[in-house]
Amino acid sequence: MNWLRQHFFACADAFTHLLRSPGNFILNVLVVSIALALPFTGLTILENVRPVSEQLAVEPEISLFLKMDTPRDKAVALASSIRTILQDSNSTAKIEFTPREKAFDSLKSKTGLNDVLTTLGANPLPDSYVLKLSGFQNAMDASRVDDIASKLKALPGVDTVQIDSAWVKRLAALLRILRLVLLFLGITLGAVVVAVVFNTIRLQVMTQYDEIAVSRLLGATNAFIHRPFYYTGALLGLCAGGLALGLVVLALQPLNVAIADFASLYASEFRMAAPSLPATVFLLAVSALLGLFGAMLSVKRHLARLT
Repeated sequence: MNWLRQHFFACADAFTHLLRSPGNFILNVLVVSIALALPFTGLTILENVRPVSEQLAVEPEISLFLKMDTPRDKAVALASSIRTILQDSNSTAKIEFTPREKAFDSLKSKTGLNDVLTTLGANPLPDSYVLKLSGFQNAMDASRVDDIASKLKALPGVDTVQIDSAWVKRLAALLRILRLVLLFLGITLGAVVVAVVFNTIRLQVMTQYDEIAVSRLLGATNAFIHRPFYYTGALLGLCAGGLALGLVVLALQPLNVAIADFASLYASEFRMAAPSLPATVFLLAVSALLGLFGAMLSVKRHLARLT
């Protein structure tokens, strides 16, 4: 009970000092909230895009075009080598062999250019394989296709290898880059938050110098003196985090209007959702911890000079 009483007193003392100069506190909250709003917005966007990227159809196809001078028997026998490569890569696929004659007839029937293609005389199309890969759960897994394609390219008689899932891998790579950018942005702006709280607590320590000196003469311990400043820093971070989340939610409204117009072109109803309750609690906790950390650094540095 004594421990709770001391922390309650420290919290009440922090509120008392904040109410003495609410203007400064509000301005500091605005500065910190602006710094927090940027990484919060980036995290919200990534969390909304991630499920969409994971639900994308990632059943890539690899097309193998053989050299024109490859004999038919060697072309057909190449299927066993393809299966071996897939097994070594822990992948499965439906393998379809398309003779050059069948490909040429299909081209004539689908394009409607029968007369034009007939004038070519010789068939310009090579024998080919189409591998319809399976077992890929999301866009991140699709990056394994490059390794398979490079091994297929090295097979004798293979002229060209084409992959139709390059855009999926680009999306996965883009998401990885955005995560790294967001991490760097979060670390940088987190340092800004700590610096603002550090300076705020420093000024508060200076203005309460006489009060701190009297408390020490009366036998107050360092922990007793430090606690109100810790609560002030944590409260500053918590309020700034709440305001930053509010700004993010407000920004989602006009953003969703623009997204709805774009998504309608693709018959989609995609909308940006606000951070979930667990994410909100986590972000508020991080904000409060940043404020607490900045207060601890400031108190340790400046109160040590007053001893």
